[in-house]
Amino acid sequence: MGPIVIQRVYDHAPARGAVFLVDRVWPRGVRKDDLRLDGWLPDVAPSKELRQWFGHRPERFAEFAERYRAELAEHPETVEPLLAAAEKGPVTLLYSAKDTEHNQAVVLRDHLQRAR
Repeated sequence: MGPIVIQRVYDHAPARGAVFLVDRVWPRGVRKDDLRLDGWLPDVAPSKELRQWFGHRPERFAEFAERYRAELAEHPETVEPLLAAAEKGPVTLLYSAKDTEHNQAVVLRDHLQRAR
């Protein structure tokens, strides 16, 4: 099993292993040619309704995380490509949120680590 790390898409740091964009919406100002991706998985991201409710407000993060984990549990097939890639080696989850501590990639990484 490889490590699962998260990285902000705008950081321009080289990503390790299999690289997946885990946002529902393509990041602003980023051309598709600029990212070396093994996949874009918009369906693994929080629903539009949950994303809009959260609004990247840190005081809502705990409830957001709980609701997002419930969405992931309802659709376990969405994380299968990530778990399969982690079986083979390192995985990097790219996200575009400014807040590096309160975002869906943090919740998704923790969910994947528990699922292994």
